[in-house]
Amino acid sequence: MKLDQLVRPNILNLKPYSSARDEFKGEASVYLDANENPYNLPLNRYPDPLQWKVKEKIAAIKKIDPHWIFLGNGSDEPIDLAYRVFCEPAVDNVVAIDPTYGMYRVAAGVNNVEYRKVLLNDRFDFSADDLLRATDQHTKLIFLCSPNNPTGNSLDRDQMIKTVENFSGIVIVDEAYINFSSQLSLLGELEHYSNLLVFQTFSKAWGSAAVRLGMAFAVPEIIALLNKVKYPYNVNRLTQDYALQMLAKSDHVAEWVKILLQERTRLQNMLAAAPFVEKVYPTDANFLLVKVSDANALYGKLIKKGIVVRNRHTLSLCGNCLRITVGTPFENDALIAALYKV
Repeated sequence: MKLDQLVRPNILNLKPYSSARDEFKGEASVYLDANENPYNLPLNRYPDPLQWKVKEKIAAIKKIDPHWIFLGNGSDEPIDLAYRVFCEPAVDNVVAIDPTYGMYRVAAGVNNVEYRKVLLNDRFDFSADDLLRATDQHTKLIFLCSPNNPTGNSLDRDQMIKTVENFSGIVIVDEAYINFSSQLSLLGELEHYSNLLVFQTFSKAWGSAAVRLGMAFAVPEIIALLNKVKYPYNVNRLTQDYALQMLAKSDHVAEWVKILLQERTRLQNMLAAAPFVEKVYPTDANFLLVKVSDANALYGKLIKKGIVVRNRHTLSLCGNCLRITVGTPFENDALIAALYKV
């Protein structure tokens, strides 16, 4: 892959903003370089623009070089940056499976990039050949989400690898829910494929959706391009400090995942026995896609009882489907009780 042929010419030639913290590395006794207020330590100081302490901790857990890591304001930031780095507005296009996470399409609209959808099959999986047939010389990105949202299933690994091997652009595999899946992450494939970009997040298994911290992994050349375009201090000091605290107790995360997987099975069984449930689809995520007799009616009645699920009825292949997140045992019992009282 010739990366410079994929990158927008203006981005390739862009001279990025150089912050005071970019120009100075290490520790000093007096900081008079960034026009900061000298009072209210430590929040008066700008944060590390490249979040090296956090990346080093992530690298140790993920077993990957920190130079292969980008940290963003949720996964939505690297999604948007991928468009801005690789896609010329009103010229280029991207291809994605359908249905899938809605921000890929929103980011395409914001960046004035054509978004091409390829419908999943009746098993909510895809064919690499079908996906590649939707591409042309202006296709810069392919989006795959595995486990997929809203369907919950992991995509066929061989078909994902085939897509990466046969596409001349960037393949983005969003693994937001990978901690709940028995399928191995594609992080181990990064050293073999320079056009692979993998997303993960602190929002799901790490229980930290409120802090907005997303991770992107790729060869250093792609990471450098994302860093070139991002805003200088895209991850604030509070988020970085919190992330370091969470990374120090990854055993808690493993325990949460274990409990949620047990609750997932219990919730699946309870829902499958309900007379108004037509099908509970297999899942590798922390949620269930459930086909019911009347999604709109059931959703409305649950709302009246103060229980919020996601109505996915209008999405492709998801007619009369609700997406239900696996909660605590108490929350799951409350959901079932409310469903039977409807």
